[in-house]
Amino acid sequence: MEVQLKRINKFLSEVGYCSRREADKLIDAGRVTINGSIPEMGTKIAPNDVVCVDGKEITNTKTSFVYLAFNKPVGIVCTTDTSVEKDNIIDFINYPKRIFPIGRLDKPSEGLILLTDDGDIVNKILRASNNHEKEYIVTVDKPISQTFIERMAGGIPLEELNKTTKKCDVQKINTYTFKIILTQGLNRQIRRMCDYLNYEVETLKRVRIMNIKLDMPIGEYRELSKEEFIDLNKLLEDSTKTYEDNKKRKA
Repeated sequence: MEVQLKRINKFLSEVGYCSRREADKLIDAGRVTINGSIPEMGTKIAPNDVVCVDGKEITNTKTSFVYLAFNKPVGIVCTTDTSVEKDNIIDFINYPKRIFPIGRLDKPSEGLILLTDDGDIVNKILRASNNHEKEYIVTVDKPISQTFIERMAGGIPLEELNKTTKKCDVQKINTYTFKIILTQGLNRQIRRMCDYLNYEVETLKRVRIMNIKLDMPIGEYRELSKEEFIDLNKLLEDSTKTYEDNKKRKA
C-alpha cells in the first residue's frame, strides 16, 4: 500500500495550527522539525513522522473547526506573532482555541475580518483568482468627483506593486464617502488607489466578505451561523486552494 505523503505546511494548516503562509514562515525561521531535523521548504511528511514547532509536538486531534466574524477596531494589527506586536488581533480577541485571521486589515482600518483554525478555507478565500468579493466604505479628504469614481472603477496602475488593479464596482454615497467592492487583496490597495488620484483616505471600513456581513459592535466577534457557513461553502465550491490546483483545472 502506497504511503500518502503531505507537505509540511499543508499538514500544519489542516490540523489547525496556522495558515500555510504562516507555516512557511515558521519553516523558514527554523522553528519546525520533522523527526528532530529542520526540514527544507516543501518537505513532505508521512503519517508516522513526528512534527514539532518550537519543540512541541503537533498532532492531528481536530474534530471541528472554529469560524469567527470579528469587527476589528482601528489600531489592532492582524498578526498571529504575539511576541512582536502588543496590539495584535489574537491577544485582543483572547479566544480559548488557537485561531488565525483570514487575510488582514491594515492597522488604521476597521471592520470585518474572519478568523478560523481551518487552514484549507483560508487559502480558498484569499486566492485573488477565485474572485471573492470584499466590500468597503471609505471616506476621503475632499469632495468625490465623477472622474474619481470612474477611474477607481476602471483600474489604477500601482507602480510600487508593478500591478494594475482589476475593474471593480465603485459607488458614491455622499460628498466624501464611497463604496467599493474588490476581488483583489493587494497590499494597502484602496489607500494606494486613492493616493494615485491625489485623495487621502480618512476612514476605511470593511463591511462584507463574500456572504458574511458586518453586524456586530466594534471590538466584538461572533461565530458564523449555520446558514452563513452553508452559503459560504457554496460560494467556495468552485474555488481553488493553490496555483497548482488552478493549473490542474485548466489542463
